[in-house]
Amino acid sequence: MKEVNMAQLLNRMQTDAVLAQNKTLLNAATEASGAAPDFSSLLKQSVDKVNALQKQSGALGKAFELGDPNVSLAEVMLAKQKSGVAFQSVLQVRNKLVEAYKQIMNMSV
Repeated sequence: MKEVNMAQLLNRMQTDAVLAQNKTLLNAATEASGAAPDFSSLLKQSVDKVNALQKQSGALGKAFELGDPNVSLAEVMLAKQKSGVAFQSVLQVRNKLVEAYKQIMNMSV
């Protein structure tokens, strides 16, 4: 029988909780307005999710550094990569928004 790694299980549960919370917020926003949620609320949810991933990877890294036997190096590296990819995607969205804003400001009326 396969041994259950408690840190991996906890990590998975936290990720699922964040995803479920985002879906709940999205559904609540859709029901409240009767239409699709606006861009700003989706952007805020994305930034909050990236923040949660970064906090989680930091906590795993700290636990590994302190010698927690339930946290493996692979888990730490995977969490760091996930948070890095999520941050880069939000950064790219921000760059595109700034670029679009500059183009709109340069338009003649």
